[in-house]
Amino acid sequence: MTRVTPRAGLALAAIVLVVDQLVKWLVTGPLGLDYLGASRTILPIFDLRFVQNNGVSLGMLRAETTTMRWLLVLFTAGIAAAVLVWMWREPKRGDQLALGLVLGGAVGNILDRVRLGYVVDFADLHFGEWRPFLVFNIADAAITIGVLILLVRALLIRDKPDENAKNSSENVHA
Repeated sequence: MTRVTPRAGLALAAIVLVVDQLVKWLVTGPLGLDYLGASRTILPIFDLRFVQNNGVSLGMLRAETTTMRWLLVLFTAGIAAAVLVWMWREPKRGDQLALGLVLGGAVGNILDRVRLGYVVDFADLHFGEWRPFLVFNIADAAITIGVLILLVRALLIRDKPDENAKNSSENVHA
């Protein structure tokens, strides 16, 4: 299998980062949702709601002190670096794109934590009082979608056999 430079994955990561930061700026700037409890209904099932997220997934690893904040930045930056290395070594373009979603989202949330001390979350999907997700952001959605794509590709998609290997195997048996 020929090596494919992850340009598309890196470009997707950059797009996710820019869109994530732009939407967070729109929500907290022009829309004025920059204080706890601020919200605006967009659809009957979707609100913009400002949340300062001091933790990671599902509120775990909460960084309530400055030391914990910077340890969390280092931890998540280490994960982002590992994703970048994986993307660079990954030969399949589909996996590179999924990794680009994860990388762009991770960098977006890291940038928030470095600049603000917390991650800006704002997307509140709900059906009446039932909320299938915690309040999230574009970066969180990109990370989740990227991981789901990687899982589906790993579990359900099989590579086509290499034609050169098949032909050489047939020549050996002939």
